[in-house]
Amino acid sequence: MVARVFIDGEAGTTGLQIRERLAMRRDLELISIPDESRKDPSARADYLNKADIAILCLPDAAAKESVALIENDTTRVIDASSAHRVTEGWAYGFAEMDVDQSDIIAAAMRVTNPGCWPQGLIAAMRPLVAAELVPSDLAVNFHGVSGYSGGGKGMIADYEGQGAAANVCAPYALGFNHKHLPEMSEYALLEAAPLFTPTVGNYYKGMLTVVPLNLSKLEKVPTGEQLHNAIADHFAGAADGFVEVAPLEAIERSGDLNPQALNDTNRLRLHVFANDARAQAAIIAVYDNLGKGASGAAVQNLNLMLGVDQTTSLAA
Repeated sequence: MVARVFIDGEAGTTGLQIRERLAMRRDLELISIPDESRKDPSARADYLNKADIAILCLPDAAAKESVALIENDTTRVIDASSAHRVTEGWAYGFAEMDVDQSDIIAAAMRVTNPGCWPQGLIAAMRPLVAAELVPSDLAVNFHGVSGYSGGGKGMIADYEGQGAAANVCAPYALGFNHKHLPEMSEYALLEAAPLFTPTVGNYYKGMLTVVPLNLSKLEKVPTGEQLHNAIADHFAGAADGFVEVAPLEAIERSGDLNPQALNDTNRLRLHVFANDARAQAAIIAVYDNLGKGASGAAVQNLNLMLGVDQTTSLAA
């Protein structure tokens, strides 16, 4: 049976990426609203209600409006905005987050696609808190760098318009109220939001995130090997997914720690580094902010909801 898929907001960065990934699928019928009707609520309602799955690639307010326009009990939704990330009744679309998360997504009527930044933190911290190697009330710092495509069409136009004059490395969200904070603490199992300092780099896509850990004040200090084993064991349960854990190595630098290393794939790779004598560690994640961080995750969730191989249309 061919599933009808409507991408509400297909002209945006994420929508275009999703459509490109799905263009050759024979098990899908991509239904598109005419350009002149994209902002007409009645026209959008018609497309939303005749779709088997609607993928929302919209600002938060518009995504909420789209959900309200669905009047049947058959249209399933994948929301790529942050509008429903911690809303009760919505499945969180990080398929490898727990051993049963892909099954939860597959059965869900409403799936909220994860943000690009939160996945690096969740992948690093959730296994450690779940294994009780670190407490849920640990004060966590989180930082990293992402390509400017993460800011959508406006930021893309701004950076590409400036050319060589664009800021090479621009920290932002310096009021420490980033909209991703609620989902970070919720799904990383943290009692308080992390101190989050994101940075935009002067390149198109790809991201690298870092969770530095000062463990010396803990009652029982875990070793680097214990941290690595907990993370590796956690994601071994989602072996069919896209999260991989690099070997534990005592190195000073690596060419693999490149924010663009996994571009054009749906992979997320975790690295654990530690100095046991200093009781310090860092968990570093590398992934494509437009892949696993956005449109790739949406396609993976779509595949799970349709009951097909979750790797379909996705480069590993």
